[in-house]
Amino acid sequence: MASSLTCTGMIWALVSLLSAAASCVGFFMPYWLLGSQMNKPVSFGTFRRCSYPIRDEERQATVMLEQCGRYASFQGIPSVEWRICTVVTGVGCGLLLLVALTALIGCCISELISRTIGRAAGGIQFLGVLDTFCKIYPLTAFQACKCI
Repeated sequence: MASSLTCTGMIWALVSLLSAAASCVGFFMPYWLLGSQMNKPVSFGTFRRCSYPIRDEERQATVMLEQCGRYASFQGIPSVEWRICTVVTGVGCGLLLLVALTALIGCCISELISRTIGRAAGGIQFLGVLDTFCKIYPLTAFQACKCI
């Protein structure tokens, strides 16, 4: 099988695939915030949650449901900011997977990825890193992110 990537390009494809997989796993796992409520450990992320309170009408009390699951609806996500984060992170994971899978296919098919396409894919990944940096360090990165 011929490849359209150099040795460096193949390493880039592998690292891209690994980082896309790690990002998607991080997005779907509900362990972004950890804490306790009603003496039970709780955790949640933008997409899922574990051990959350529900109203038990039979006992007329609030009880902890000790299982993990998605929010019942998009509106069930706790705040507007978390909803925006869910959409932005989901789109980012999708773009990462698109670039990684294109690079992976480029390892097997000749003339799929040209120098221009490779640079464009690298630019997309760079913007993703810059976007992540601005989310993680909003106060210190504010000046660096003004140009975007």
